[in-house]
Amino acid sequence: MRAEIITIGTELLHGHIDDANAAYIASRLVAAGIDVQWKTTVGDSEGQIGDALRQALARSEIVVATGGLGPTQDDLTCRVIATVLDRPLVVDRAVLESMRRRFAEQGLPMSRNNERQALVPDGATVFANPRGTAPGLLIRTREGKVVVAMPGIPGEMRPMLTEQVIPTLRAALDVGVRIRSRVLKTCGIAESALDQAIGDLIRSSRNPMIGLLAHPGEVHIRLIVTAGSEVECDRCLDELEANLRERLGELIFGRDGDRLEEVVGRLLRDGGLRIAVAESCTGGLVCHRLTNVPGSSAYFVRGEVAYSDQAKESALGVPRALLARHGAVSQAVAQAMASGIRDAAGADLALGITGIAGPGGGSEQKPVGLTYIAIAASEGVASREFRFLADRGTNKLLASQAALDLVRRHLLSARNAART
Repeated sequence: MRAEIITIGTELLHGHIDDANAAYIASRLVAAGIDVQWKTTVGDSEGQIGDALRQALARSEIVVATGGLGPTQDDLTCRVIATVLDRPLVVDRAVLESMRRRFAEQGLPMSRNNERQALVPDGATVFANPRGTAPGLLIRTREGKVVVAMPGIPGEMRPMLTEQVIPTLRAALDVGVRIRSRVLKTCGIAESALDQAIGDLIRSSRNPMIGLLAHPGEVHIRLIVTAGSEVECDRCLDELEANLRERLGELIFGRDGDRLEEVVGRLLRDGGLRIAVAESCTGGLVCHRLTNVPGSSAYFVRGEVAYSDQAKESALGVPRALLARHGAVSQAVAQAMASGIRDAAGADLALGITGIAGPGGGSEQKPVGLTYIAIAASEGVASREFRFLADRGTNKLLASQAALDLVRRHLLSARNAART
């Protein structure tokens, strides 16, 4: 079943508010086995809404519209649907009485223009709206296609969609399949390199389907499968995930809602280890991410934002001569920061991070985005150089991501060594 979503409202078209409804509707339809292939946004114009509806009906079996069902002059959705489908508008007495009761219960007078919300295309199935005055509706065309209209207010639309619209669609159209998705999250590899690593699977897979989506510091692998039951969907997803994990190994750090800081926290807790962090260019972002995880007091000991040379020297014990010889942004200073905070905190592991976030402060020898990250442990200190090429905020985020991934890989390596 091909579906199209039409979100209606000039405020959406002009970017005054985010179109969160389209994403919510799409996710729920896909989970119910209804494939969404197009999404359209139009303003509060009879012509625009009519054109969008006609185009959607020409290429889709299901059209789900949201918005334009209110009582004002620019709420045109019902009128346009009636015109396009050549159905007269009729008064739904149950809707009218429900609105009158709602206003009476609130001790408010009901304006005459609210009565327009009781006008629905003849033959439509009406969905009650206990959270507002605008009802939803479902109407079948002469060709057997389905048009759904729901309120644009998210608090009214969402329960109507999940509790009434989707069950009605699945029953009316005999939707017998399920569509499930899963996201595998990777870090430490570019999107292009990941595409090269699993490109044969992406090209050959039709069900499940595989797609890549890049985020700052991460690339997500999205798996989508269609099957007759949720059990069969999960079986297919499990098999494909196992194949991808065998190929990519430690590049995959999590699944679905996992965050890198949560994964690092679990590894620290499982190993009975404690960590401390000394930051310069990231300004406390790594500490924030680690401590934003509930229960992080079990493994996070101390954080220090040592932004100036003086702070690095006094708080972390970085030698003045080292700063003078190598500069604050250097591998040697990152290592000294990590060792200093580890000793001061009595931690098992420690990070030292120093770099140039930008937009200024760089040079030909040390450009903006140059960052050094060191990790200190009982077996010694290791460090890596990174060069990030984004704006200040993104450079800080990428540095925090690289630092957490460095800890993750260290912990995985230690765990694997202990097992052997």
